[in-house]
Amino acid sequence: MTAQGLNRLEDAQLAARVAQDIPDGSYVNLGIGKPTHVSGYVPDGREVIYHSENGLLGVGPTPPEGAEDRELIDASKRFVTAAQGASYFEQSDSFAMMRGGHIDIAVLGAYQVAENGDLANWATLDDSFPPAVGGAMDLVVGVPSIFIMMRHVNRDGSPKLLKRCSYPLTGLGVVNRVYTDLAVLDVTKDGFRLVELTPGNSLDAVQAVTEARIHS
Repeated sequence: MTAQGLNRLEDAQLAARVAQDIPDGSYVNLGIGKPTHVSGYVPDGREVIYHSENGLLGVGPTPPEGAEDRELIDASKRFVTAAQGASYFEQSDSFAMMRGGHIDIAVLGAYQVAENGDLANWATLDDSFPPAVGGAMDLVVGVPSIFIMMRHVNRDGSPKLLKRCSYPLTGLGVVNRVYTDLAVLDVTKDGFRLVELTPGNSLDAVQAVTEARIHS
């Protein structure tokens, strides 16, 4: 079976779903790509402090066109603003925050996630991204909660949630929860445990496009 006939969340819907699970007062690092959109969907009434590994704590919203400050970018090289009370620091201090457990949640993308929580999320053959692990390795070692935001399958329909990763690893047993366009899954000692399905999908249908077993 392929994922073609399943109900799939759009990227904006997936970002909004991830944002629901970020508690008030959290310090959060958003990875390159899709995770950067999570900041736009945090529910009203919650304060979330965003950390950018290139030296900004208190990342604000995207500036209006024409009002960009070329000195203010995030790790994805998107123009950002500084929220009220924001602070700037050199990259060594930024990585000390990441490695030292001072960030509560990191939301990252992934190429593969294994049922034991192993993560492979860095490019080796993709010219559109730096061919290195970047700050992700520091994040997964130092941040206590790692959320993964990803498509459930590759473009060719092959699974990305596996028994074991085949790509170079970013971290061993580091993933806590996976948000895909088809389902939300926790990583437990027994493997992937279903939290919820995208409305309209059955567990059997999602299992059919997942290599690892999903426990209900």
